[in-house]
Amino acid sequence: MDFSFTEDQNAIRDLAQQIFSDRATDEFLLEFSRTDNTYDDSLWTVLAEQGLLGIAIPESAGGTGLGLTELCMVLEEQGRRVAPIPLYASLVLGGLPILEFGSADQQQRWLSALAAGEAKFSAAIADVGMTEAMATTVSAEKTAEGWTLNGCKAVVPDGAVADFILVPADDIDGNTSFFVVDTTSVGVQLKPVEIGLSRERAAHLELGNVTLENSALLGEAGQGAEILEWLEQRANIGHCALQVGVTEAAMMRTAEYVSERKQFGVALGTFQALAMRMADSYIDVEGIRSTYWLALWRLSNDQDARAEVRAAKWWACDASHRIVSTAQHLHGGMGADIEYPIHRFFLMAKQISLSLGSASKQLEKLGQLLAADDTLGFRALEV
Repeated sequence: MDFSFTEDQNAIRDLAQQIFSDRATDEFLLEFSRTDNTYDDSLWTVLAEQGLLGIAIPESAGGTGLGLTELCMVLEEQGRRVAPIPLYASLVLGGLPILEFGSADQQQRWLSALAAGEAKFSAAIADVGMTEAMATTVSAEKTAEGWTLNGCKAVVPDGAVADFILVPADDIDGNTSFFVVDTTSVGVQLKPVEIGLSRERAAHLELGNVTLENSALLGEAGQGAEILEWLEQRANIGHCALQVGVTEAAMMRTAEYVSERKQFGVALGTFQALAMRMADSYIDVEGIRSTYWLALWRLSNDQDARAEVRAAKWWACDASHRIVSTAQHLHGGMGADIEYPIHRFFLMAKQISLSLGSASKQLEKLGQLLAADDTLGFRALEV
């Protein structure tokens, strides 16, 4: 296993870092938070102009033709600056499944618009992290002209600004298919909802006799379960990428603060108790990073990564809580100020941790995988 990055990958990381650092400064984010805006449209446009929205999109559809690893590197840099743009929803939840399961015509139609920054995407898959009692459903009926969809889906990430939403729907026989729904279609209603832990504008999606052409079907009819499992793994890895950026930046900012802040005439960082907490944060950040890299490597090389993804997401949920809580605690009263920068990292880390299943949900699903296949527990020894 080789975790070193190529020259091109390092160049992509440097470009993303420069763009996010130049735009999403602490001063800008503070002023931005005082407005009614949720997303930074100017930053979105810059990312499109620099080719980063098309990082994993084929050149034939206007992208740069790279892959999941490069996309995750961009997400890491977004996490470091907690930049307010719907990057994850559009590129991961929307772009990746269209790239994998879409026809050439579908890729040209939708991915070219995404790469150019002309369309935003999301997917209605929040149910995978919910209990069965909380899950919502959409029904799909085959017609002579195409399909008719009815039902609802809750908490679509960045759904309030999505132009297209990928929706799983069940037919009368219980088979699941995936559809790309144009949010301007007749019968589509989006009810924006501001997630309590952040300013993300999710949306509840309601579909009332929405008529779709056959060209809106992603993949084959009845292939929805396969697409959902494929997408869930990459969606969780996208969260891990964001979490690496969020937690590492929070840790570094805290280390700088306790090195400069003095108490009794000496820097806080010289106190043993604080130094040990910072050391624990460093270990937790590296735990998130190493498990995420392993899962990302297996996915990028078309290997079974079900257990590795669950382990990585568990680390991203569980360890991140300790890291950002330590960051706020060691900042003292400043850490509780909602306009002080460290507060944004806490909110974003918690938002990621509760999306698509909390730490306990990831651990439960990992246990089910290991119980069903005891060879998964020894796979790390083969790498």
